[in-house]
Amino acid sequence: MGYSREIYLCAMQALSQRRNAMRMQAEQRRAELQQSLPEIFELERRIASAGFAAARAVLSSQNVEEDLNRLMRENLKLQEEYDQLLLSHGYPKDYLLPQHCCPACGDEGYCNGRLCDCVKELMREEAFRRLNELTPAKDCTFEAFSLAYYPDTPLQEGGVSPRRQMETILRYCRAYADSFCAHSRSILMQGSTGLGKTHLSLAIARVAIDKGYGVVYGSVQNLMARLEQERFGRTNEGESAKALLECDLLILDDLGTEFTTQFVTASMYNLINSRLLAAKPTIISTNLSMKDLNDKYTERFTSRIIGGYDRLVFLGRDIRQQKRQAR
Repeated sequence: MGYSREIYLCAMQALSQRRNAMRMQAEQRRAELQQSLPEIFELERRIASAGFAAARAVLSSQNVEEDLNRLMRENLKLQEEYDQLLLSHGYPKDYLLPQHCCPACGDEGYCNGRLCDCVKELMREEAFRRLNELTPAKDCTFEAFSLAYYPDTPLQEGGVSPRRQMETILRYCRAYADSFCAHSRSILMQGSTGLGKTHLSLAIARVAIDKGYGVVYGSVQNLMARLEQERFGRTNEGESAKALLECDLLILDDLGTEFTTQFVTASMYNLINSRLLAAKPTIISTNLSMKDLNDKYTERFTSRIIGGYDRLVFLGRDIRQQKRQAR
């Protein structure tokens, strides 16, 4: 479970920027006190000298214990003077000590050899930022998904109404997100344009990211273009392919809108098959029917989808069109 190395490095870079900002603040505080309270630095020098004297006493004194006790008393007295001087001028006792955004790890990123929660939060923020760059994911929540746009009457005699169908799909997607893990089932979302496939897939992505899972989202057209660029050496070789194969959840939006080539068909099959064999979940949204998928790709590709994916068929009328007409 986790995010890509790229997101981890971005989080660590943000942490490094925090440390640098805290150091600059500390330098500014010291510069301020050098002007307004120079005597504090004389006390600092005397406290440091007492520490060096204690070290020398351990190495050379004939009466180590007696000298150490004396030096300790002197040090405590100097420290009290130091604290009182700061307090009397309206400064807290730790004013010149390094300040940290995260006291648990001191903005270093690790606590007792384990990744600190502050880094995990930074990775979540970066993952959400990237998702929002591609699509307005902040608006795509389960709470914002309205069933009011789906008619309550069947589209054909004897069929289920779009609203009832979408109630079932919404319930399924909520439960899927709540129980999401690295080996959840894969999902095929099918239906016409503007029926909420992207909305619900992104709602799942938000929950998965919040749980700490690494999610890769993109249109099939863009993702395949990146793979092709890597193939011909125009970008860092293998990085996109590795991310698509290894992420905890892969969301392939608009399958079927990409320009189909032998390379794309082979890459899509390899991606789908590899993730199924590794039991890694994938969510695919498409406007194509099963027959269209079979015709556009291969029977082998469609067979893997049928055998390894839960199929959700979206019904209704283009919601974006309904919203435009309502204005």
